[in-house]
Amino acid sequence: MASGMNIINANALCVLVLVAMAAGSWAQQQLSTGFYSASCPGAQAAVRSAVESAIGKETRIGASILQLFFHDCFVQGCDGSLLLDDTAGFQGEKTAAPNNGSVRGFEVVDDAKAAVERICPGVVSCADVLALAARDSVVLVTAGPSWEVKLGRRDSTTASFAGANANMPAATSGLRELTDLFANQGLSQKDMVALSGSHTLGQARCVNFDIDSGFAGTHRSSCSSNSVSGDGNSLAPLDLQTPLVFENNYYKNLVDRKGLLHSDQELFNGGVTDQQVRSYVDNQSVFFADFLAGMIKLGDISPLTGTNGQIRKNCRRIN
Repeated sequence: MASGMNIINANALCVLVLVAMAAGSWAQQQLSTGFYSASCPGAQAAVRSAVESAIGKETRIGASILQLFFHDCFVQGCDGSLLLDDTAGFQGEKTAAPNNGSVRGFEVVDDAKAAVERICPGVVSCADVLALAARDSVVLVTAGPSWEVKLGRRDSTTASFAGANANMPAATSGLRELTDLFANQGLSQKDMVALSGSHTLGQARCVNFDIDSGFAGTHRSSCSSNSVSGDGNSLAPLDLQTPLVFENNYYKNLVDRKGLLHSDQELFNGGVTDQQVRSYVDNQSVFFADFLAGMIKLGDISPLTGTNGQIRKNCRRIN
């Protein structure tokens, strides 16, 4: 009898797993590049205009928006949960350790959403606005590679402070931890190495740098010159050579032992990902192709579609 019950339970578990997989696959199928072609054909142009204006004022903001998209998708999926402000009765994700004092660019998403609302009120989600803004940031900063963004996400009415603390890779993460955290989101180790190339743009807090001693002097000077408080919160470019160009120098730096974050250098540290890093050094177009494939997969993480969630009027609060 016990053996028979075990078989029944195992079969039931298999059915549940298959149902969950089918539901996830169906949710992703509901996303499409032409989702707003009839309901809001001007949405993409409106978002692009807002991002272009923001980058015109501060080039660094492009990298910040790209980071914002990563941090949103790694917690509850790409649902705009990171955009929600804390209230007296609601704790969001903005003050979680990986986000607090690190993620920025919320006002750009606000502006892009407002621009879309003016032409198509109540149609385009904040989650989709952020996905489009992330793509436009890569393209507009330095004419980086572009991709067709799948759309149709809806906005979450919840957030997860605990999930934000648990799910995000840290500057101190090793290769195994990085691989596991990406795998938890349905992303392969190959995706992880390719998506890490986003660090070819942007800056990081100097306190997080873990660099080769022979390279330390250069960045000590850079951190000092950019210091505001002297407490390690000053910023320096992740790619000192070309911090405003989206290309493969990030990987060249790793091969030269000039990765600024421990988590960066772990990608080229005598391990299984060394060969992939070298392939990106040898051929930038291979990196671009893998990065775009990774960004599309990233955008597919657990979207809310159909009647799930809502279309927020204001990205910072639930309707």
